[in-house]
This record gives sequence, structure tokens and C-alpha cells, in this order.
Amino acid sequence: MAKQVEVKNQGNHFTAVNVGKLNEIKDYALDLGVITIPGKTFLGQALQTTGAEISFQSLAAGQDYAARHAHKTHEELYFFLKGSGEFEVDGEFFPITEGSVVRVAPKGVRNFKNTGDSEMLMLCVQYKADSFGEEDSPMNDGIMM
Repeated sequence: MAKQVEVKNQGNHFTAVNVGKLNEIKDYALDLGVITIPGKTFLGQALQTTGAEISFQSLAAGQDYAARHAHKTHEELYFFLKGSGEFEVDGEFFPITEGSVVRVAPKGVRNFKNTGDSEMLMLCVQYKADSFGEEDSPMNDGIMM
């Protein structure tokens, strides 16, 4: 059985989860019915997020995301935390390494692959595109206490 996200604490205004040690992300598996993506887990349901989805994914050497895909309304930010590889958007390929951050608009057809010889670790934040306005900037939305 695949590893599960653990809810550690929650209250009226927060939820805290733990995915375990980052080198254990590979123990997760995301079952999408038609395919299962090894080393991937979503956190949104466990965190009870209302404006974004968050996922971690571990890719073994030579492994790719599992499916070229796009979205209807969601933009994605990919943060590469470990390893190196190749990212593809709309047929254009470019290198990614630890520290790379990639934004992809909803209609961008995307995929990525670990081309290194060790694990690649990625964090993805998915949110509705064009949902932030000037009033949402940290300077306008933050309330200092």
C-alpha cells in the first residue's frame, strides 16, 4: 500500500500535514484510474485548501511525469528541489536543475523527465489562472498584527 499524507493538527483557521522525509516521497503513488503515477501525492484535500492544489513528486533516474497534459483553468508552478532533467512545454524542451522554478499557463502542454542518474524531487503549486488582482498583492492583502 502506498504511503498516505498524515494530518498532524488542525483548528478553525489551519491544517498541518506531514508528508514524511523528502527522500520518502518515492513511497507515494497517485492512482488516477487509467494510470498510476509512482512517487506522487497531492496535499490539497488533506490540507483543506480552498484556492490551490499542492503536490510532491519523486522521479527515479530516467522516469518522466507519466503523461503530457494541459489544464482547463489552472496555472502551475513547478519547484525542482533535487536532481536534474528536461522540461517540455508546447514541444519546446529546456534543462531543469535543483533550484529551477517553471510557470506553465493552463493551455501549455507540459511534461518533464529526470535525465540525471539520481532521484529528482519536485513540488508543484496549482491554482486558478488570472485569479489574482492588485488587491491580492502581499502588500495589500497582509494584515500586520
